[in-house]
Amino acid sequence: MEKLIITAAICGAEVTKEQNPAVPYTVEEIVREAQSAVQAGAAIIHLHVREDDGTPTQSKARFKECMDAIYKVCPDVIIIPSTGGAVGMTAEERLQPTELFPEMATLDCGTCNFGDDVFENTMPMMRAFGKRMLENNIKPEYECFEMGHLDTVLNMARKGQVPGAPMQFNFVLGVPGCTPATVQNLCWLVNSIPSGSTWTATGIGRNAFTLAAPTIVMGGHVRVGFEDNLYLEKGVLAKSNGELVAKVVRMAKELGRDIATSEEARKILNLKPRN
Repeated sequence: MEKLIITAAICGAEVTKEQNPAVPYTVEEIVREAQSAVQAGAAIIHLHVREDDGTPTQSKARFKECMDAIYKVCPDVIIIPSTGGAVGMTAEERLQPTELFPEMATLDCGTCNFGDDVFENTMPMMRAFGKRMLENNIKPEYECFEMGHLDTVLNMARKGQVPGAPMQFNFVLGVPGCTPATVQNLCWLVNSIPSGSTWTATGIGRNAFTLAAPTIVMGGHVRVGFEDNLYLEKGVLAKSNGELVAKVVRMAKELGRDIATSEEARKILNLKPRN
């Protein structure tokens, strides 16, 4: 079985310091959390950025500042900037980090409920995102929150509207209002992706580690981090993203799976070596 790629989603757009004081807002805090995750075993940083007061932003300048600062302390890490942004942002707002020509970026695969909110990803928006990634030679990580999202993006790939094989999927399960984080649902999704694809699973909240375990055994890759879950275990807030990553590393070792470095992750994901 190939080595396990661990992604750390270090801050997200919605979680706050009121929920966990370690949630990063400033550039310095974002670098601190990225470094803690990489030192613990993460090969990838999934990146949202915030203003210093915690307001989510998709500012190209803020992304560049944060990415440059992360690369100074973690020069080999893969950074996947989010084009999801925050609920209510326009497509053009959300696309700003693609102007930095990252090696990868997320592409959300359909509209869905996010608790009481609606996360809008219309077909015209998705075609615009796909076009930008094709033009800028960016490999998407296809974010699927619902089971129908997978069929949608596979149809788009067949039409050449988004980058095709080899594809990387992230199955985000357990968002309130979306597909539940069950092994049955994960198996259905994994069994439906094209041969040669790679995949990651993200369990939201209490599902973070209960979904990580079957993912490790099934040969997939794992995402954890403050964006998705703030707790190390029930009632115990994680002190850093590194603690969450370290728990996945321990699980993987118990299950006989080695951890991929960023260089190894690039080979698994069919990325070019970073200059």
